[in-house]
Amino acid sequence: MLYYQYFRPSFNKLILILLISSVLLGCSPKLDPVTGEKEVFIPNAYERADKVARENPIISFGGRKSNNNEFEFASSNVLWRATLKSLDFLPLLNADYSGGIIVYDWYSQTNNPKEQIKISVQFLSSELRSDSIKIIAHKKICETIERCSNSALDQNFANSIKESIITSARTLKIEEAKKEKK
Repeated sequence: MLYYQYFRPSFNKLILILLISSVLLGCSPKLDPVTGEKEVFIPNAYERADKVARENPIISFGGRKSNNNEFEFASSNVLWRATLKSLDFLPLLNADYSGGIIVYDWYSQTNNPKEQIKISVQFLSSELRSDSIKIIAHKKICETIERCSNSALDQNFANSIKESIITSARTLKIEEAKKEKK
């Protein structure tokens, strides 16, 4: 009984004070560890994304800058469009326009399902030149599902794909020039 008279009420007060202080400390704005500035959390995801996009405009590969510091998706990149058009029969695995790479998934023809190819296209420049893109091609041969071997294809195969893309890009560029003249 003596314990309850002296310690219990103050213990409850202590718990209450700790609870209130933790709530107040949790509500205080957090500081950025690098800059030391207050970080403001925006609960709406769309507003957060809009704020990040306004503060950090992304310069895309081959993009054009508009007047209000926003960058448009560069659909005028002829090499990008020509690559997608030339290799449209391949299953697309990953396309990163800002990183300048397209990765296609493994592909096999129906007459030889044990052999598959995989192609990656790296864009080194947005100019219409043969050294603006790099083609990497691999071949996978599977004897069984568990037994497969991978190897890089010869450069002649990669060069034939590159020439096909460059030819398609030239055709697209000529068509665009004709449309602009009209």
